[in-house]
Amino acid sequence: MAAGWRTCGIAVGVLLVSGCAPQVLPPNGHRASGVVHVVKPGETLYRIGRAYEVSHIELARINRLRDPHHIQPGQRLFIPGAARTVPVETVTPAEPPEGFEPGGALGNRFIWPVTGTVNSRFGPRGVAVHDGIDIAAPEGTPVRSAEAGEVIYSDQLRGYGNLVIVRHAGGFATVYAHNQANLVREGQMVRRGEMIARVGSTGRVTAPHLHFEIRKDNIAQDPLRYLPRLCCSGAAEVSVAD
Repeated sequence: MAAGWRTCGIAVGVLLVSGCAPQVLPPNGHRASGVVHVVKPGETLYRIGRAYEVSHIELARINRLRDPHHIQPGQRLFIPGAARTVPVETVTPAEPPEGFEPGGALGNRFIWPVTGTVNSRFGPRGVAVHDGIDIAAPEGTPVRSAEAGEVIYSDQLRGYGNLVIVRHAGGFATVYAHNQANLVREGQMVRRGEMIARVGSTGRVTAPHLHFEIRKDNIAQDPLRYLPRLCCSGAAEVSVAD
């Protein structure tokens, strides 16, 4: 998806005003900005909401869904406040199956993507789940691909700011968010350790850091299981060095 892409004046079953960043008439009849998302196989309202940074409860209310747990492929949903559609399957991890339990540590499957300090770990965060780890580092610090692979997303995303996703062999993907700048494009092949971005504070953040995820078969994993162990891994904060 190229940066800055927009849909302009295309009729999609709701009222659009000509020009970019159109005004859309949502199901409740009140004029508001937004887009229409067409549900694809495997998508849930929860995943769609996460991709667009809108509560799935709010999406159900706006779209007058009787049962928010059952949506159908091809169904059209109004997404308030969105400027464009996003590829939900690519940007949002799948929900793990009931009873899912990750295995033990897997060591050196990936390298650390940045030099910094881990100040937020993987796992529950209040009523939500933190799908990765946050590595604090100065603005502009190089971000490197944790493994060789293909860039499948390089663009902006609400909440995540500038975001890069790299697909690897074996069903793995890595996610790099809040970048000051993305230095790669979709479809590009990158080497293990290649610089792909710079640490920034774009998106919903309070200070510069890299939000880093590892996904296996599109299910978020604890990155610390796949990265080389550090001397201070039991501490509240982990210093990461090259």
